[in-house]
Amino acid sequence: MMIETNNTSIMTHTNDDIRAAYLEVMQKETRKLQDDGVNLAGQAFSPLLILKGNLSDAEKNGAELLSGPDGEALRAALDALGYPPEAWCTAATIQSSGAPLSGDLLRLTITSLQPNTLIICDEEAARIVREAYAEELQLLENPAASTLEAGKLVHVMGIRMLNLGGFADALLDQKQKRIMWVRLKQIPPLGAPY
Repeated sequence: MMIETNNTSIMTHTNDDIRAAYLEVMQKETRKLQDDGVNLAGQAFSPLLILKGNLSDAEKNGAELLSGPDGEALRAALDALGYPPEAWCTAATIQSSGAPLSGDLLRLTITSLQPNTLIICDEEAARIVREAYAEELQLLENPAASTLEAGKLVHVMGIRMLNLGGFADALLDQKQKRIMWVRLKQIPPLGAPY
């Protein structure tokens, strides 16, 4: 759209133009991550990112992340906390090839997706997060926080991080399920202005 004022042409963009450009950039970023072997599911660029390292046999064979009993339980817990289904995305810390993501690729994934909350489902995923954010975690004064101890909520680079410490395995024991619920209640949805 062109506007004429005092013999000067000013180029303006409509909201639709800006949205289309933003969507195109987002699609390129997610395609690049997937081309690099990052396995994603859900709504990219959501406020909540769930990392899973211990994949089920079905997930290893191409099933969508969190499509099993752990996904069903996590969806129910997130719904109870007030997260709508479109408010979260899942990434595996295992590449499509079966190799673990490098710390650098995981950090790029998190940085690209820009979540404000990160749920780390298991120790396999936590290990790679520790690698990706080693310098930032070392700066935390609390030893439990600096090691991403299971159940300890930490803030790193503006992101709330919570290591659940074995969500899928906890579903086999009622006491462990209650512990997971207590841990998840630490991260209710953030309201504006965050």
